[in-house]
This record gives sequence, C-alpha cells and structure tokens, in this order.
Amino acid sequence: MSEHVVDISWSRGEHEFAYDTYNRDHEWRFDGGITVPGSANPAYLGNPGPVDPEEAFVAALSSCHMLTFLAIAARKRLVVDSYDDHAVGVMAKNAAGRLAVTQVTLHPKITWGGPEPDAAALERIHHLAHQECFIANSVTTEVTVAS
Repeated sequence: MSEHVVDISWSRGEHEFAYDTYNRDHEWRFDGGITVPGSANPAYLGNPGPVDPEEAFVAALSSCHMLTFLAIAARKRLVVDSYDDHAVGVMAKNAAGRLAVTQVTLHPKITWGGPEPDAAALERIHHLAHQECFIANSVTTEVTVAS
C-alpha cells in the first residue's frame, strides 16, 4: 500500500466572494516540491491558463496508461523509443444524470526501437496496460485506445 499527498491552496484575496466573480485560481503542491497552478475550466468561470481538474484527470489516465504500457513493453523486451498521446476526455451526464468525465480516448503514437509487435499483440499490450493501470482501476470512466 502507498499514500499519495497533494496540498491544495486557495484564498479569496481582494476578490468579492460571489458566484460570478470569485477567483477560481489555486495551487497544487506535490510532495516532490512541484507547484502547479490550477483553476476551474473556463466554462465554469475559471482562468484558461492553469490546469483544470478535468484536464488533470485526463492527463492522469493517459500518463498511467503510458507508464503501464512501457513497463509491459520492457518486460516483453520490446524497445520503445517514444510514446506520445493526444488524450481526449468528454464531459457529459452520467447514468445518474450528473456531469462527469464519462469517456477518455487515448490516441497513442509509439515509435519502436526494434521489431514492432503486430496489431493483435499491440492491442493485447494496450488492453493489459488498461487492466493494470492504477488510475483506470480507480474510476468508472470508459477509457478507450484509438488506433
């Protein structure tokens, strides 16, 4: 078992505290010393510059899938030179009628440094990466890998 800690800080500052005008900007401080500026999505009156929670959620799923994929490839002695993903999350109403990130589609592009697995083997590696991804195992969002 492991524990993962993030400190989140927000303060009103000089802003009025009314729904349409309060400041949504805040900070995420990770235990490794990295500070990431956060805000609400602009659709919810946030600042477009910082990372919003929905983007972070999609990034966490993509990153976890990639790291799990790389571990599986390494164990299979497949050499990966690069892995790039264009992950897309969709916000919609879920079965309970509440807004949620209901689907994330990963679009990985992999450059191999040796023999490439065939399409069926690649699909199996992605499937296993999804099954073993800690973040995917923690959510109900549908995650698909598009080729």
